[in-house]
Amino acid sequence: MAFDTAIQKVVKKVAQIPGIGASVTYRKVTSGSYNSTTGDVRETVSDTSIKGIFSEVNARETTDLVQADDRKCTIAAGAITFTPSTADRIVFSGVQYQIIRIKTVDQAGTSISYDLFLRA
Repeated sequence: MAFDTAIQKVVKKVAQIPGIGASVTYRKVTSGSYNSTTGDVRETVSDTSIKGIFSEVNARETTDLVQADDRKCTIAAGAITFTPSTADRIVFSGVQYQIIRIKTVDQAGTSISYDLFLRA
């Protein structure tokens, strides 16, 4: 087993420990058909239940895009089978958050975890 694969498994296992992290729904959004009458684009969603660790955005992470009142959710890369996108959403405690920015934590070319910057 390669070191990067071992680290990825450890991050996933830590997120599953009771009391660490919270159950969240990762909502993958795919653009669908365009309705020329209403001007709307249909969305297709696919929900996946995963564990996420929430934290506040610190002052060093604020940019023109990320604001001080945004939240950050860290998820294990092994918890999902796709790469996160800013078109996707996180649902937690009945609140749907838009993903504003994604920071990938890599080890030897393998994604270990994703820091998702969220806005309600």
